[in-house]
Amino acid sequence: MTRATTVRAVLAAAVLLVAVLITLTMSPRLGLDLQGGTRMVLQAEDSGTATADRESTDRTLEVLRQRIDSLGVAEPVLTRSGEDRIIVELPDVQDPRQAAEVLGRTAQLGFHAVRGTGAQQDGRTTLPDEQGGLLALGPERLSGAGVKDATAEFDAQQGTGWAVSLHFHEEAGQKWKRLTGDTACHPAGDERRRVAIVLDGKVISSPQVDPSVACESGLPSGSTRITGSFGADEARDLALLIKGGALPVPVEIVEQRTVGPTLGAAAIDASARAALIGAAATALFITLVYRLFGALAALALAAYGVISYAALVALGVTLTLPGLAGFVLAVGMAVDANVLVFERAREEYAHRTSRPLRSALAAGFRHARSAVADSNVTTLIAAGLLLLLGSGPVKGFGVTLGIGVLASMFSALVIARALTEIAAGSRFVNDYRGVNGIARPGRVRTWLSTRDPRLFRSPGRWLTVSTALVLVAVTGILVRGVDLGVEFTGGRLVEYSTSRPVGVEEARRAIAAAGFTDAEVTTAGEHDLSVRTGRLDDDGEHALRAALAEEGGATAKVRDELIGPSLGDELRRNALIALGVAVCVQLAYLAARFRWTFAVASVGALVHDVVLLVGAFAWLGRPVDGIFLAALLTVIGYSVNDSVVVFDRVRELWARNRRTPLAEVAGRAVLQTVPRTVNTGMGALFILVALAALGGDSLADFALALLIGIGVGTYSSVLTAVPGALLLERHRTAPPPAGKRRPGRGATRGQTRGRTRGRTGRDRADAGARV
Repeated sequence: MTRATTVRAVLAAAVLLVAVLITLTMSPRLGLDLQGGTRMVLQAEDSGTATADRESTDRTLEVLRQRIDSLGVAEPVLTRSGEDRIIVELPDVQDPRQAAEVLGRTAQLGFHAVRGTGAQQDGRTTLPDEQGGLLALGPERLSGAGVKDATAEFDAQQGTGWAVSLHFHEEAGQKWKRLTGDTACHPAGDERRRVAIVLDGKVISSPQVDPSVACESGLPSGSTRITGSFGADEARDLALLIKGGALPVPVEIVEQRTVGPTLGAAAIDASARAALIGAAATALFITLVYRLFGALAALALAAYGVISYAALVALGVTLTLPGLAGFVLAVGMAVDANVLVFERAREEYAHRTSRPLRSALAAGFRHARSAVADSNVTTLIAAGLLLLLGSGPVKGFGVTLGIGVLASMFSALVIARALTEIAAGSRFVNDYRGVNGIARPGRVRTWLSTRDPRLFRSPGRWLTVSTALVLVAVTGILVRGVDLGVEFTGGRLVEYSTSRPVGVEEARRAIAAAGFTDAEVTTAGEHDLSVRTGRLDDDGEHALRAALAEEGGATAKVRDELIGPSLGDELRRNALIALGVAVCVQLAYLAARFRWTFAVASVGALVHDVVLLVGAFAWLGRPVDGIFLAALLTVIGYSVNDSVVVFDRVRELWARNRRTPLAEVAGRAVLQTVPRTVNTGMGALFILVALAALGGDSLADFALALLIGIGVGTYSSVLTAVPGALLLERHRTAPPPAGKRRPGRGATRGQTRGRTRGRTGRDRADAGARV
């Protein structure tokens, strides 16, 4: 082995060993859509006394954390998103009403002196007390922010029963002393000797100041006890409200998602089966195509799976359902780099049969390096946009896709290269060259070389076909409309599982009879129903479930998504921004790496793919939601990936002989890259078909979008991007008017004679581009 091969082998073994240790010793962090639970997004809002900024939102988050801890939820996750948004994840909480009641208490907690009963109407604030009477209150003397702790206690010795002990911060304790001192100046039993504790516009308690407290002296310590005829639950609830009621700023629930654990378990099992079947089919396929080297690439593919999974676990990435799908999809995309290398090695070996097998393999890695790097960078751009502009599960997909791309590059360029170089040095592999899979050109390459079709004799013809496809897609969008999901429109989407089969019409009649006439009902199998409607509170959801239970028997909620209209507008705006940024970034990157004509043609093919995919979903009546956005940006990366591979070959062939007409060069480049395109597409196809067939309804639309997108992207990268580049080059190199023709820039001294004849080597190449 060479020194470089030894270094690669040692590095691969070390990384793989660490990955195996992480896999065996650490557990993944599952998202709520896999383990079940409730996810809420809270929007902090300005109040009369505070502004919803980063500082106040952080303080609000800590108060909410205390409230949730009191609910007994295991391992809740609270994080701030942006300046004024809080994401709350509550595992195993299936009925969000209790959590919503606790989190949704948005008013300030305050302590007020009582000025009399409701009969005394003198302009003071009047609120109902805990017994239903009315109390006239003075101004707020102390806010709930001053409460350090509140606990429910049972006093068995004095026989007073349950009480609530309050503990104040130092400054708040002085305010409490002055408040109780002023209140104690009234006679015992007088309404004005009471202190009202107000939360959310309601008096939750109004205890009397003990008769032993003297006027103006007040309660001297920073602690006090509220006594009364409390039960255990009443005392605990009062302590919870006092302790957790002081939100610095109000919050509003703008998004709520609930998923049952059965759906999560089914999704995990389905994705695992899809991954195993798809990966096994991909490994078998590349082994049949590339023989021994294909089998070694399959081993590197298995190593890729372990490394990428270990990276997800080590980084603490939350695995969501789309993220799991992204992990499975990246298995198929990981084959691409190996296919690129092996196809280039086949070309090198076919052109120079006398060169050693190891030399041909090294040349394949060397020539494929730029295409591998460029194609993976474009996919990383799409993953980065998902991470920056996506929300919730879409972010998880972006993270797993990005990690998968990086792991696949390491797998192909380090692990697979080390294995194949070691094998290439074996005498057995060199003596029996039909075993390695590189010495033979391959059936697709042989068929193309014998036919030699001239694809771009008339590039405008292919652009006409692409234009016709775009018109069909646009017609679908205009006629059928785009069914935007709840993420983009706002509203509520609830999925139920019934014990008896329920038809769509039966479900619609039952729901309409319950008062939900505008609800949209769809079915997914005999026992699964999906209901989408506008504004729907938790009480309305329970009424809706009861109506369905009359038709379908026992009805269980397996998924619940609530998106506020403001958040829906924001997500829709971010989706458009993500698409615009994707187009601009891809254009800038490709323009820097290639000719601007190639970049514009690639981006034109990209826009073509986006329109066709959206139009296909419009014609099929499938929803366009956040998961679709993840699939769409992945298709963008895949489409540009294909275009990069083709144009990289065009650039290479054209640089060798500038005198060859560009149309001929492009045709040759496409024919040389078709085997790679077919083999890579087959690898992704196995994974996506497995996801579509086994992933269930939650992954069906995702897999369908990628299947359509990859098919369209493969077509457009060859028959839209390349003809577009040829037409742009023809316009760019059009001859100037007679008598004004000037030689091209950058001509060397050896081209002087060509200039005297009116045409240089560069001019002849440009003239060839006009053919």
